[in-house]
Order: sequence, then structure tokens, then C-alpha cells
Amino acid sequence: MCGITGWISFDRDLRSHAPTLDAMTETMACRGPDDRGTWIEGPAALGHRRLAVIDLPGGRQPMTATTPDGTVALVYSGEAYNFSELRAELAGHGHEFRTDSDTEVVLRGYLQWGEGVAERLNGMYAFAVWDGRRQRLVMVRDRMGVKPFYFHPTPDGVLFGSEPKAILAHPLARARVGVDGLREVFAFVKTPGHAVWDGMHEVEPGTVVTVDREGLRSRVYWSLETRPHPHGRDETVAAVRGLLDDIVRRQLVADVPRCVLLSGGLDSSAMTALAAARLAGSGETLRSFSVDFAGLSENFVADELRGTPDAPYAHDVARLAGTDHRDIVLDTQALADPEVRAKMLTARDMPVGFGDMDASLYLLFQAIREHSTVALSGESADEVFGGYFQFFDEGARRGGTFPWLVRHAETLGDETGVLRQDVLDALDLRTYVGDSYAAAAAAVRRLDGESDFEYRMRTISHLYLTRFVRTLLDRKDRASMAVGLEVRVPFCDHRLVEYVYNAPWALKSFDGREKSLLREAARDSLPASVCDRVKSPYPSTQDPKYAFALQEHAKDLVARAGHPVFDLVDREALRRLAHRDTPQVRPASRRGLERALDLALWFDLYRPEVSLG
Repeated sequence: MCGITGWISFDRDLRSHAPTLDAMTETMACRGPDDRGTWIEGPAALGHRRLAVIDLPGGRQPMTATTPDGTVALVYSGEAYNFSELRAELAGHGHEFRTDSDTEVVLRGYLQWGEGVAERLNGMYAFAVWDGRRQRLVMVRDRMGVKPFYFHPTPDGVLFGSEPKAILAHPLARARVGVDGLREVFAFVKTPGHAVWDGMHEVEPGTVVTVDREGLRSRVYWSLETRPHPHGRDETVAAVRGLLDDIVRRQLVADVPRCVLLSGGLDSSAMTALAAARLAGSGETLRSFSVDFAGLSENFVADELRGTPDAPYAHDVARLAGTDHRDIVLDTQALADPEVRAKMLTARDMPVGFGDMDASLYLLFQAIREHSTVALSGESADEVFGGYFQFFDEGARRGGTFPWLVRHAETLGDETGVLRQDVLDALDLRTYVGDSYAAAAAAVRRLDGESDFEYRMRTISHLYLTRFVRTLLDRKDRASMAVGLEVRVPFCDHRLVEYVYNAPWALKSFDGREKSLLREAARDSLPASVCDRVKSPYPSTQDPKYAFALQEHAKDLVARAGHPVFDLVDREALRRLAHRDTPQVRPASRRGLERALDLALWFDLYRPEVSLG
């Protein structure tokens, strides 16, 4: 896992602009703490920060190949889990390899198949190839959007990077955000290709973007397609288990210490059990890590989202799977630390966080990095297998909007409550969300003969897999790479996603519960307590001291009357919230405090030009 960046300028020789490339590259030092490299030739400048995972001495980048017609150079972030098979295939075509890295396989794959190498990869990746033979840049992103990738067209070329900060380090890019960018920040929808910052775009998942002197072109090489499902229940369960076994086998390959993130929920528990069994076959004990909050298990109070604490279930799984398990216990002081908030906001480049859930994720990853470099996560299983309560809620099924927005304010809080009324009027979030939903729903193809109910469930699945999951994947990537930890997401393997997406809802919920297929496929490896457990989302602290700390920080902010955050935030509304009796500041109502503090920090760190015009 790494950070990539670059600058293509067809009207100049960039060899005299090395300091600019260096500045772009160094913004991603956290993504690649092990090595750095730059390469410049004529109109092309590429930068790379490396987190060494496979072939530690041989995978340095940028990686080049010399041909009779010019140099081909690659900067690559991610993992190609089928690189061994592709390497053998390429060797059969006459390619010779100098390293054992998957990076060289991707480079040689491009030399053999051009941009068609994208269709052959299984993995999570974002990479850019400068093809000196044709004087063009080819940018490729993985199918599910696990790895981030941004670009910014310029008058004579393009800037690109794993994160916006790399592009913003270039003098041609301005830190400016307009109305649509703010809408993305506050609407809790993810518009494909939208990057929040003016002039900047995402390379969309499953897409190849090519830039040459003629301009910019995009080609979609993969999308989530509707197909008939060929199997009954037993065959489907067996197929899911077979896919999971193969995926885990592939994603455990690394030349550095590995572990799993274990919450005690069905998703991470299944992943832990399969990974532990796989490593046990070679005599290796799997490490597992859980996040917990000081005093939570002893003082846990069930709420609408979380009915049980995680720790007892995680311990059941660790005992059965025989993992070397460790609980990472966080205290309120760490969660509320402004420095942690600053690190997470810097990692994400924009104030689109999840409050204490972001802070705890960062701190969890930071603690894990002391022991492991690669972690497997259960992320995305809810989207793939149908795990959220909205899949079963009739209001969400028929809500006419993104299902996660139904009852969103009452369960997670309404952070827009601290915004100024003129800002809310300018953003018109209701219309923005409505238009976004209409566009997203229109992309779902109905199967011939599919019932109205099945089509509704297919649509909900599609929305989660193409919109919601990208928000979570981005959060996971930014938090993990901020501490140099590679987190892999087996449930995002496109083969599994395609297969389960097209299974009828009756199969996905055949036992009347969420994630029936996953539960049955992994049942033989799991303790009964986990199989019977009702879904519980990622934990959030219940300690009132956390809300009190937020209020104290908000009071300090309110005292700074001239702060630019108050161009967006209603200072009086924030003052009232900061002085409310702390016991009344429930998790669902503290979101406004967290949002205001994030926005203020964003102004302090990025000094963005914000326009509502």
C-alpha cells in the first residue's frame, strides 16, 4: 500500500520542476513510510511513497520499463491478489522479471495488454502509467473503489494523487470549495466522481482515465450488472463459502506481519475464523485486535443501534479460532484529543467525519501498527449480504430516498442543525439528495420478470454497494494509511460482490434474518453466540465525559467570534449546544458539536476558499 502522485504538462519540460513534485510526494509520507521515489522525463513527473508489503527490497517505485519506442513508467498503490497467476501467464508471453513484486507484474501486464490489464486484476489498486511511447497517461482504479484516486485537469495536462492533499500542494490547484462541494460534505451521499474540491475529480471505481495531448477520456471496465442467479440455496451457500476460502487465501499473502480486525460481529468473526484456519495449516497463529472503550462492557446501556457490547463475542471467537488476541482499550481523553481530531481530518482532507468513531478507528489502527503491517477487515459485508436494518425496514424500502437517510437524524444525529439558515437555504440539501437518489436508482437494471419487491431490494443493494460503501471504504483507507497500516477488505472481492448481488432477496434472508448466506457459509467455524447475535454497528463511546469535552472545546470556539467557521456555523446555536446540560447531549445530538469542531479545524488547517455563490 502506498501513495502516488504526478504531474503531466505537455507544454513544458518538467525536469526543472522537481521541487514541486517533491512537495506533492511528501504530502503522503504517512501512506508510504518505508521509501520514496520520483521520476521525471520530459512532460511527465511521477512521485511515490512506499509501504513495503510484498518483495520488500525489490518493489521500489516509480518502476520503469525501457522499450525501443520510449520509457513506460508506473506508480502503483494497492495489491493485486492474483499477481502470481498473472506473472506465470506473462512469463509465457516472454516477459522476464527482475523482482518478485506485484508492481512489476502490473507494469509488465500493461506492456502486454495495455489498459486492458485492468480487467485482469483481482485486488484493490490505484495506479498511473506514463506511456512514453504514446505520450499519454493512463490512470486505473479498482472495481469497488477501495483505493482512493483523484485528478485535476490543467490547461496543458493533469495533476493526480492518492489524496487531494497531494494535488493541493501544486500551485495550479486552489483550495476552493463551492456549493456542490459543501453539499457533498453535508448531505451524506457519495456522488461518483465528485471530489469536493473545485476542479478536482475522482477516478471512478472500475474506470480507466486516459490523458494525452487531445484531452481526457474515460472508459468503464467494470460495473455492477444485473444477471439471473443460477443456483438454489445449498449451491449458493457452498459457492459463497468457496469464494470466501479463495479470497482469504489470496489476501493473506504478504511478506510482513498480518492480523485481523475482530469486532465480534458476524462479518469480522467469519473472516477471523477462515484466516486463522488457513494460517494454522502452516503452523502460524493469527493475531486479532478489537477496539473497546474503558468501562463500556461493565456499564453498557443498550440503545436503538447497539444491543450488546462487542468484547464478549470477540473473545468467544478468539478462543474458538485460537488467535493471539488483544483488546485495544481507549479512554475518553484520547477520543476527545484535538490532536487526534486534527490527524484524522488531515487524513481525510475534508470535514466529513464520524466523530468519535473516526477517532477510535484512527487510534485502533495506530495501536495495531505497532504489531502488524497488514490487517484483514470485515468491512462491506453488510452492503454485500444485506446486513443493515434498512433492508428490513418498510419505511426505508419505500422511502424514495437513500435508505440510510431514513431515520438518520434520530439514530445518528443531524449535524446540519448547527449550520446558519442562509447556508442551509443555499445548499438546498433536500433537492440535492433527491436528484442524487433519482440518478442512482435509475442506474439499476431490472431483471426480466423480477417482482416489484425483488426490484426494490435489488435497488437498495445497488445503492449500498455503489454509493454508501464508498464512504466507508474511504474512511477506512484514510484512517489506516495515516498510520502506515494496510487494511484489506475481502468482502469487496468483485467476484463475491457480483455473485451475492444477483442472489434473490429470498436467498439472502432465507432464515428471516440479516446476512443469512454469510451466516450459513461460515456457521461451522463460528461460536453459537456469534451466529445468534443481532447485528451491532461499529461501537461508539457512551461516556458522558466525551460529550463534556466536546462542549468545552466548542465553548473555546464560540469565544473566537471572528473565526471563518462562523461563515457556515450558527454561532448562537453552537453556544446553546455547548452550554446544554451534559447528560442531555446524547450520542445522536452531539453530532452538531463534532461537525462544528471539524469545520473549524478544516479552516485552520486548509484555509479553504468557500463560496456559496
